[in-house]
Amino acid sequence: MFKFLTFFKTLLLGAVLATTLQAQAQTAAAPAAPIKVVYHLSDGIPQATRAIQNIRNHLAADPTAKIAVVTHGAGIDFLLDGATNTAQQSFAGAIGDLASKGVDFFVCNNTLVSRNIDPAKVAMEAKVVPSGVAEVARLQAREGFVYLRP
Repeated sequence: MFKFLTFFKTLLLGAVLATTLQAQAQTAAAPAAPIKVVYHLSDGIPQATRAIQNIRNHLAADPTAKIAVVTHGAGIDFLLDGATNTAQQSFAGAIGDLASKGVDFFVCNNTLVSRNIDPAKVAMEAKVVPSGVAEVARLQAREGFVYLRP
C-alpha cells in the first residue's frame, strides 16, 4: 500500500508540474495585446504641445501602443486649420506623422457647434464625434483604454 501511495504522489506531482510548465509556455508564447491609451485634451495649445511630445515619447517606448487623442473645448484648437504650437510651428506635420503611426484623433462636435466652427476647418486626420467626453467614457468603459491627461 505504501508503494502505491508513493507512486500516486509522484504521479500527481508530475501532472501538476507538467500542467504548470505548459501554462507558462503558453503564456510566454502568446503575444501581449497592445496597450490602449486615450489622451484627453481640453485645455488649449500649451496642453496640446505637451501631449504631442508625450505621445512621441510613448510611441518611442512602446511602438505597439494604440493611442487615441480625444479633444473638446479649447483642446480642439490644435486640430484646426493653421494651428501653431507655442513656438509658432504648425501642428499639421506632427498630426500627420502621428496619424501615420496609428494615432487616432477625435474632435467634439458639441464644441464645434457651440463655438460656431465649420467642421471643414478640422484637420483631415481627425474624426468628429458627437461628444468628446462621451467618447472618452466609451473608450474607457467599452474599449479598455487607459486614461491619460497631459
